[in-house]
Parts: sequence; structure tokens; C-alpha cells
Amino acid sequence: QVQLKESGGGSVQAGGSLRLSCEASRYTNSMFCMGWFYQAPGKDREAVAAISSDGATNYADSVKGRFTISQDSTFRTIHLQMHNLQPEDTAMYYCAAAWPGPCTVANASRQRALAYWGQGTQVTVSS
Repeated sequence: QVQLKESGGGSVQAGGSLRLSCEASRYTNSMFCMGWFYQAPGKDREAVAAISSDGATNYADSVKGRFTISQDSTFRTIHLQMHNLQPEDTAMYYCAAAWPGPCTVANASRQRALAYWGQGTQVTVSS
């Protein structure tokens, strides 16, 4: 079993920035894909960014050009740098890992039942 722990959420005004981090308790070969989902109240959990252990990234259209996913050299920690945050980005953000590839947001959403999950970190953007 792998534990994922998110950090870095908070409250910002529209146009602001936040950086989320997710650290895995250990790395396993199944963790080829890691990524971030968000879930607003009353809505489904959606994948917003994904990264493979060879560095390929993929984003939801809603965050392209504003969010950047990255990983450290151990492949146990990923980050989500978020710029130009908007009120519609307000959600609980979850780290996920180890869903079967490809490491795309579309596939992450389809395969989310097979992933490891963190507990989430809240991001609130005020107008």
C-alpha cells in the first residue's frame, strides 16, 4: 500500500497563485502515472493534470497555460503550480497515483477506481 499526502492548499484572491505538493510514502513500479484531481461541491472528481515517471505531462483544457505539474527526481513527490487562479478553481484537490497508463487526464478519470489517493487539500479562490 502507498500513502499519499498533499500539502499547500489555502485561500487566495482571483489572479493569485498556489503550489500544491504530494509526497508518496514509497515508490513502486505501478506508480508510472501520478496526477491531480479536483472536486467542487456537488460535482464529480475530475483529473486536471497528469505526469508520467518519464516526465510526460497532460492537462485538462480548463487549466492549460495556468497550471504546471512537475515531479522530483525520486518520483515520490509531485507538485502542482497554479497561477491566475479563478473562483471556479475552488475545490478540494486530490493527489492520485498508480492508475494504469496512459498517463492522461482522460484516462486518469476513467481509471480512478484503481488509483491510490491522498486525503485532499482545499483550495479556495475569492473574487
